[in-house]
Amino acid sequence: MKVLVVGKGGREHALVWKLVQDVRIETVYAAPGNVGMTEAVCVPIREDAIEELVQFAREEQIDWTIVGPEGPLVLGIVNAFQAAGLKIFGPSREAAAIEGSKQFAKALMDRAGIPTADHAVFTSAAEATAYIRRQGAPIVVKADGLAAGKGVTVATTIEQAVQAIDEIFGGDFGQQSSVVIEECLVGEECSLMAFVHEETVIPMVLSQDHKRAFDGDSGPNTGGMGAYSPLPQFDEQAVTEEAMQRVLRPLVEQMASEGIPFTGFLYAGLMLTSRGPSVIEFNARFGDPETEVILPRLETELLDVIMPLMQGDIPEVAWSDEAVVGVVIAANGYPEQPVTGQPVPTDTIGSNLLVFHAGTAAGDDDVILSAGGRVLVCVAKAKDMKQAVASVYSGLDSFDRTGFFYRTDIAKKAFRTI
Repeated sequence: MKVLVVGKGGREHALVWKLVQDVRIETVYAAPGNVGMTEAVCVPIREDAIEELVQFAREEQIDWTIVGPEGPLVLGIVNAFQAAGLKIFGPSREAAAIEGSKQFAKALMDRAGIPTADHAVFTSAAEATAYIRRQGAPIVVKADGLAAGKGVTVATTIEQAVQAIDEIFGGDFGQQSSVVIEECLVGEECSLMAFVHEETVIPMVLSQDHKRAFDGDSGPNTGGMGAYSPLPQFDEQAVTEEAMQRVLRPLVEQMASEGIPFTGFLYAGLMLTSRGPSVIEFNARFGDPETEVILPRLETELLDVIMPLMQGDIPEVAWSDEAVVGVVIAANGYPEQPVTGQPVPTDTIGSNLLVFHAGTAAGDDDVILSAGGRVLVCVAKAKDMKQAVASVYSGLDSFDRTGFFYRTDIAKKAFRTI
């Protein structure tokens, strides 16, 4: 078989890494891919060039296409591939709106009775600011549309929240015409992803992302600075069962009843509150960097999940009991103004680590250069969390951090009960 992965980041590199282990797959293509995806054949087609991707898939007789990032999904890549008679795994343009518009997602959750933060939607900066001053802080401000994982501000002061409003309506996150303002939920976050086809939901194992840039959950929000799985500080089975009952199943049933059934990787960002799991956000694709720690635990071949699911069957999915920790190496200045074009000394990373390229490009003389805010995701797998953490950081001991930084406390929360 031939498989096409659409995207160019660490999530897509992890997908490529997983797929090439399937002996039935002759070639994995990545569009556009990155310099680190040596396992794949990279093709120079942008992830949002949907007509070109359809043409490529036709000409190369691609058996399956898997979409990594949210952008092409919101643009309707699945609709275009299906109209061309091509097999693709992901939600339609209409279903991807659960990520493309936070306002749409909140209204959908309200109709489905899914627990989430109290919220209000505004199309005017002045009205949003007045509301914030009435409500006080802490408060959460979210750009309504896509913002590359950085359009959320958890404001501890009114001034921070008002600044976030100015940035959203000022164009810092693209063309944003509305803003969602939410109560600040109290608890601990976790990520629950699932394989979904219409009303069939197969949950994955839990993981936890680290959104803040610096140690101790300080600094600005980012797209994610690291992740780990499993979460030994929780009763994972109980959390998953409650989230399935109160969040995932109600969501997919509601979407199906409204004529917008969801198919693909469904991501639920959850806050585990004293009242149970509450939804922070839904994504219409695999989380990043959660993918880089989830896929190393997936023992079943990816297509052995996707193909039966798409045929209406319920696949058996096996997971490793081992612990996986992933640490993001970011460019200095990330997330506000990352410095790119810096040589990336991958040869100083320990050979014990899996290295997924997130934002890299080819320079002269085979030098790898930074080409984004998040540059690499370095991953260790071990029999328990303590060993996995020790392994990932020992593998980074010799890494030359000139021009780069990473958090040194990924998975620290897991040790509360170990």
